[in-house]
Amino acid sequence: MKKLIPILVALCLMIVIGLSLIGKEIVDRYSYSKERVDMDAYYNVSGDNCAILFEDQQLEEYALVKDGLCYMKLEDVHTYLNPGFYFDPVEDLLLYTEADGTNTAVVNGREYTKPDGSVVTLPYEVWMKQQDICYISMEYVKLFTNFTYAYYENHLEMKTSFPDTQVAYMERDTQVRLRGGVKSPIMRDVAQGEKVTVLEAMENWCKVKTSDAIIGYVELKYMTEPQTEEGTPAKHYKKKEFETLSMDGKVCLGWHAIGGAGGNTTLDSMAQEGTAMNVIAPTWFSITSEAGEYRSFGEASYVNRAHDKGLSVWGVWDDFNYANENGISIDMKTVLEPTTQRMRLVGNIVSSALELGLDGVNIDFEKLSSGCAEAFAQFLRELSVECHRAGLLLSVDNYVPFHFNEYYRLDVQGEVVDYVIIMGYDEHWHGSKDPGSVASLSYVTNGIQKTLEKVKPEKVINALPFYTIMWTTEGAEVTDEYLTLNNTADFLGRIGKEPVWDETSGQNYLEWESGSKLHQIWLEDSQSIQAKLNAMSNYKIGGVAVWRLGYGTPEVWELLKLYMGVS
Repeated sequence: MKKLIPILVALCLMIVIGLSLIGKEIVDRYSYSKERVDMDAYYNVSGDNCAILFEDQQLEEYALVKDGLCYMKLEDVHTYLNPGFYFDPVEDLLLYTEADGTNTAVVNGREYTKPDGSVVTLPYEVWMKQQDICYISMEYVKLFTNFTYAYYENHLEMKTSFPDTQVAYMERDTQVRLRGGVKSPIMRDVAQGEKVTVLEAMENWCKVKTSDAIIGYVELKYMTEPQTEEGTPAKHYKKKEFETLSMDGKVCLGWHAIGGAGGNTTLDSMAQEGTAMNVIAPTWFSITSEAGEYRSFGEASYVNRAHDKGLSVWGVWDDFNYANENGISIDMKTVLEPTTQRMRLVGNIVSSALELGLDGVNIDFEKLSSGCAEAFAQFLRELSVECHRAGLLLSVDNYVPFHFNEYYRLDVQGEVVDYVIIMGYDEHWHGSKDPGSVASLSYVTNGIQKTLEKVKPEKVINALPFYTIMWTTEGAEVTDEYLTLNNTADFLGRIGKEPVWDETSGQNYLEWESGSKLHQIWLEDSQSIQAKLNAMSNYKIGGVAVWRLGYGTPEVWELLKLYMGVS
């Protein structure tokens, strides 16, 4: 028996040790981790950086914190909150233009000047600049934008949408963890009675957001049943909508190409041709320098004679005619970016229009670069305010929209100008070395559809070409020449060829060979114009424009009369 005692003791010890190991494994498996998340590392912030939570997602972008206040990069404000702020890097100004004028703030200042000239003093810097980047106080952004935000040491949460949410309350003290599971590290303690937003319920855990916008996981057993909480939209800012002026009924605009003062004498013949026309737009003004100067062929007598004929007159300002004539290049960003110079141009345009008795202003800036996007948008905002104060309609000419010309900002145009004109041609253009239609039906309809995504139908005018191009291909060489509507019949008679209707392009098509040359024409004629007008009627847009007067035929103008409902 004495010999068995050591054996029994050893067995007991082995059992105790085994039970201890099993117990430790059980404890290790089911005990709650006390490890805590380094929240600065979690948000990847250091120094003055602050993480941004937007719609319950952390953005790649960061805010800056100064004196306990948050500042966002201008481009991030544009992306997530309000695209209307304009930063002038030349004069270090931050502008925000509303329907009644422009609010202006200087760098590092604690005040801004309102459109009426009054100065508002604020308890914070409106905006600051770091490494030539504009950072705007979120408090200042709130003066012109409906959103909410709250700052919580290393992160902030901002909201622009306020849907109903599911909320619950904690039934005991516990922790919010990084992931579902007791071994996941702790993000924050939550107390009994604290409210959380329910984001996603699982079998045993629930993804929640705390009152200080920390998103993590809590055990379901420690939460009440979710209940619906009604969203409360931010309504502290009442937007001042830009005024819209309009013609009675649809617009039928004819561009009157004038290359010198002598061209004004052709008004009578152009008006006689344009039997459906109610707006004539003489190409009088062209930018001549990067200081924003322009030349003018305008004459008040022309306007008076046009009015006597029942026509409204919209003067055209372009950025290419003078430059092309003189072989110079004018950088429109240099023209439009500096605020003092841009606003001087705006004032001069309105003054010239009023002196001549114009009814409207037509902006035809076709040489803009992508870097000019913000300056051009601000120019249109400011010009809209001044035109409407003066009772002038404002229209802007645009290419058919594609991704590569989005910087013309149809979104801004749709908000601030009266008519957005699509130049529904140049699908294939002079000098492109690429034979094809100037304006196929699908190209035109696509341009209208894309524009209507950002502009109300009644503000959209589609411009038709009163010309086409004859393409000649010889080997690898492609040349072209214009053919206008009013000389097409004579041309076809001379060559003795008959075109054939092409359903794909919505045009009559003609090709023939002469020796080693292949000639091709996608014709513009009464049949192709009718097809385009039918499509335009279906979209119920604001009207039609034609490039240009002097190229049309009586047959086509009769079609325009039917489109306009003119007897």
